Amino acid sequence: MLNWSSDEEVDEMVEEEVDNIVEEIQYQCTHIEDPPLPVFRRVHINRDREGGHLRLWNDYFSENPTYNQILNGVPYFKQRRDATGRLGLSALQKCTTAIRMLVYGCAADPVDEYLRLAETTAHKCLEQFVDGVITLFGDEYLRRPTAEDLQRLLNIGEHRGFPGMVGCIDCMP
Repeated sequence: MLNWSSDEEVDEMVEEEVDNIVEEIQYQCTHIEDPPLPVFRRVHINRDREGGHLRLWNDYFSENPTYNQILNGVPYFKQRRDATGRLGLSALQKCTTAIRMLVYGCAADPVDEYLRLAETTAHKCLEQFVDGVITLFGDEYLRRPTAEDLQRLLNIGEHRGFPGMVGCIDCMP
């Protein structure tokens, strides 16, 4: 049986034992080897972003665009000067406004923050863009489908598991 002479001795012994335990735990924690992390290698695909931008610019917004139907076919998209001689909105701003509103389904406010044009102007850009698409491309792309078009669409639908469906999600005529 142990014989303790004072509480101080007991406190000292307990403190020493606790210190030893803590040191042992610290030693074990610092000498554990972490397993190596797996190395993931990403495959780099050169998408030629700069070339994509250049093609987009040349096709739609350069001095002589490849696809200039909207810019040249709709007078609204020409950049003009106002009564004070200051340049108005560029064709790029107007077309981008309409395209962003169509693509994102957003109101005019978000494009105002980015492209700096008023809500009414954004709506006008959208209207002019849509009217221009209908006028310029309606006969070719917005026409009623021919019998051959319908058969081709039915074949595609059947191949994809939607027999009898032509452009409607509930398969109703």
